[in-house]
Amino acid sequence: MRELEARDKWLTSVLAGVMLFVTVRVQVAGGSIEIYKGNPAYWQYKGKPVLLIGGTVDDNLFQIPNLKEHLDLLKSVGGNYVRNTMSARDEGNVWQFKKVNGKYDLDKWNDEYWQRFENFLKLTNQRDIIVQIEVWATFDYYRDIWAVNPFNPKNNINYTAEQTGLPEQVNTHPTRTENNFFWSVPAERNQKTVLKYQRRFVDKILSCSLEYPNVLYCMDNETSVTPEWGKYWSEYIKAKAGEAGVKVQTTEMWDKWDLAHKQHNPTFDHPETYSFVDISQNNHQKGQTHWDNAQRQRARIAGKVRPLNNVKIYGADTGRFGNDRDGAERFWRNIFGGLASARFHRPDSGQGLGENAQANIRSMRMITDRMNVFTCTPGNSLLSDREDNEAYCFANPGTEYAVYFPKGGEVTLDIGAVNKSVTVRWLDIMKSKWSGRKRIKGKNKITLTCPSQGYWAVLVR
Repeated sequence: MRELEARDKWLTSVLAGVMLFVTVRVQVAGGSIEIYKGNPAYWQYKGKPVLLIGGTVDDNLFQIPNLKEHLDLLKSVGGNYVRNTMSARDEGNVWQFKKVNGKYDLDKWNDEYWQRFENFLKLTNQRDIIVQIEVWATFDYYRDIWAVNPFNPKNNINYTAEQTGLPEQVNTHPTRTENNFFWSVPAERNQKTVLKYQRRFVDKILSCSLEYPNVLYCMDNETSVTPEWGKYWSEYIKAKAGEAGVKVQTTEMWDKWDLAHKQHNPTFDHPETYSFVDISQNNHQKGQTHWDNAQRQRARIAGKVRPLNNVKIYGADTGRFGNDRDGAERFWRNIFGGLASARFHRPDSGQGLGENAQANIRSMRMITDRMNVFTCTPGNSLLSDREDNEAYCFANPGTEYAVYFPKGGEVTLDIGAVNKSVTVRWLDIMKSKWSGRKRIKGKNKITLTCPSQGYWAVLVR
């Protein structure tokens, strides 16, 4: 009898633990980052629609020393979106595996790496900052970084080049795809030994990240490898999350700058595999072309609308992919173009969270907080007397209109749907400062003339 009572108590305890686990998981899923039910072009978080904007000093943010202060700065200017590659290639970084007698043991973790990652997830979650993780940091598997990467067979005790077919040296750019580390999946070479440790790494990531509701998952950074690779990991991550009672959102990031290239087809054309699309590589484009390319892709997925994310916006005077002006223009065109997110890329290719980035983030939040952006759409058809790249409109006709000017200018805005007076208010973007209100009555069209050259936005309601 006592044995039966003891067993019953044990079963009750186990069931209580299981129920608690399930309850926690349901709560996480209920408040997690997910596609906005009211408009699937955007995200919702904790049940409310959310516009994702940000900028950070680095990409593998969990590895930086002053993380808390950096996140506080981002939050203070209105940012709520960061990128995090699972990378260890920068000075001061640590790798995920433990080193034993000069070589890594892929069966043993480096606790410091995972403690940094856990701390990062905790700090971002506390601040309602959405994290877009890149699982496979492409450039860690090529050239000088591959030479020191634990997965390289010459650097670990778990397998050899002969056993796996992995190269010990890869001197080419990732676009050449000459590291068959990315061909291990069953649909390709089915290299079970390598795949075993790849899965182990992903499982460890998920053991941390699935506890947090603020995480999006991107498979790679600027990849050019077989589509089967990303598909495998997207389905693997979704399955593991499902086992834990959590629904997650996944995408892939391709290398080609032209979004119409067939390389991008797996993300645009297969929503069953990828629930959102990262179009960061479009942020190599400039001016009107940058806008037009993104709008063509919005039209492309009109039958299955999903968030289009921009986790990397290139453009800084210090870099090779456009200057400060290009970066700022891309940031504003993305949001006024009806896209779900915009984040300044890290220096030197982007503006990170420098003063210019802070000003643009702050001003973007100032104007979008005064609108219901989730009911607005790109509205350049409402503009006349407009030159290429002179102005961009984002509007809910009849209710509110916002127009962005990259370099001053004057355009005519059709407000005929309003049928009453409107208030016009200008925002000096770089100063994050509003001008006084001006009320205009009884007009179908109004002329908008920037107060000066420079970056301006105007809100018409």
